[in-house]
Amino acid sequence: MATLAGTPWLRIRAIPEASSPIFRQSPSLYHRTNRLNISPLPRRRGFSIFASSIGPSSGGEVRVRFAPSPTGNLHVGGARTALFNYLFARSKGGKFILRIEDTDLERSTKESEEAVLQDLSWLGLSWDEGPGIGGDYGPYRQSERNVLYKQYAENLINSGHVYRCFCSTEELEKMKEIAKLKQLPPVYTGMWASATDEEVQEELTKGTPYTYRFRVPKEGRLKIYDLIRGEVSWNLDTLGDFVIMRSNGQPVYNFCVTVDDATMAISHVIRAEEHLPNTLRQALIYKALGFPMPYFAHVSLILAPDRSKLSKRHGATSVGQFKEMGYLPQAMVNYLALLGWGDGTENEFFSLEELVEKFSIERVNKSGAIFDSTKLRWMNGQHLRSLPSEELTKLIGEHWKDTGILTESEGLFIEEAAELLKDGVDLIPDSDKALSNLLSYPLYATLMSSEGKPVLEDGLSEVVSGLLAAYDSGELLHALEEGQAGWQKWVKSFGKSLKRKGKSLFMPIRVLLTGKLHGPDIGASVLLLHRAGTSNVIAPQAGFVTLDQRFKMLREIEWESFNKDETVLESAATASP
Repeated sequence: MATLAGTPWLRIRAIPEASSPIFRQSPSLYHRTNRLNISPLPRRRGFSIFASSIGPSSGGEVRVRFAPSPTGNLHVGGARTALFNYLFARSKGGKFILRIEDTDLERSTKESEEAVLQDLSWLGLSWDEGPGIGGDYGPYRQSERNVLYKQYAENLINSGHVYRCFCSTEELEKMKEIAKLKQLPPVYTGMWASATDEEVQEELTKGTPYTYRFRVPKEGRLKIYDLIRGEVSWNLDTLGDFVIMRSNGQPVYNFCVTVDDATMAISHVIRAEEHLPNTLRQALIYKALGFPMPYFAHVSLILAPDRSKLSKRHGATSVGQFKEMGYLPQAMVNYLALLGWGDGTENEFFSLEELVEKFSIERVNKSGAIFDSTKLRWMNGQHLRSLPSEELTKLIGEHWKDTGILTESEGLFIEEAAELLKDGVDLIPDSDKALSNLLSYPLYATLMSSEGKPVLEDGLSEVVSGLLAAYDSGELLHALEEGQAGWQKWVKSFGKSLKRKGKSLFMPIRVLLTGKLHGPDIGASVLLLHRAGTSNVIAPQAGFVTLDQRFKMLREIEWESFNKDETVLESAATASP
């Protein structure tokens, strides 16, 4: 029994018998806990290997990788895969490696690569090796590793695991057509698999383009044990000899990935389930090159609410888009972690550090996870309001200044406004609407609404007269200058003078001073409106109606005749500035 060279965490034992010159046939041997087991079907040429893991706990280092293609933005599915890799590495005291898979030269761009790196950094997923950092296993871009791929491709040619295929495009299309007519899988027929050295040399002399094809056993089954999905198996007769190097000398994805993962000593491959079919080809390449197999864990896809694959037609899908929309990185990380994972409790809120402490691959669900944008928004609001007040005020203040509502980004008004309005803010841009709503004065629309009618009919003109008197005497402004205590003292006295309290007092005051039926605390709102008029931080285009302007509008309405003729109110609305 031969033992192939491996890392401290894995040993693969090959069981040879007289059969194929490349893979040897053996009696069926299978154990449910194996990570790789390739066994023949009855009475068919194939091979079997038995893989047993010693495991990282016995001295090997956990090394995982996230390997995005720089052909677009970082999708939330890719971000979750990166997060699971990061959490697994950190929870095991291992390394998180970033590798750029840019072999698609036509679609890969430097701009896309930079955007992916920025998005990962924004999420807080720092890598231990990779672009910008380096490491002992570089380079970390596939486009810079071609010499390595060619070296291993030549090794496979020399060992007989790979052969040159000179088939033209027309010949390959013909094979597909014939297979389709026979209702067979569209696999390569092996036309050049048994060519003689003379036949190969003749084509090389003529300069005929060729690819490198991997010899696949004609019969048998490959089985792996996936850490998330359990046992997964494939029949080898559905595969056919596959290309590992194109005729232009460029290596194919599955070959690059296998060589990269092996030469970078990746111990665990945690990736999306759409890569599960690639495992068959990669496992064969691992075996042929004598590389140890890593552990595999294939994470289910993120689904849209209709259970289809999440795509652009469902709205924002990239990390960059959510960042621009005002989402916090900690909220994105928290939400993405819950798409297919949980710690077994009712808790839904985790910091990145808490996720590292709680995460385990065994608790990752193999079922698809639904992306709920409403819940993400709600979760962002929870994280936003849990920020230290100084940090929250800074974020909101800078946003108000950037959008042109305010002329300053800090100061007492900004602090008080952020504190008052934060409960209605789930995303930082929501604060625009919240502040604009506070500064506006839609009195006429409110009074003419069906909901405003009961307020009008409850002796509103009496409250108007009292407010105007308090304002003209300076009593109200003096109370506002004293802050919350002054307001409370004044409003209590004002209620006694009108013999009103509770809703019958505060509802008309709210409508008359804010122009609205609902909103934040009425006292804090009026105090903030007073400060807005004296702080000189409100931009002219903000549409702010000062307290002076509001009281002027209250004077212009003929309240006594209003209930008899609503056109009086409508005329006032038309005449107001």
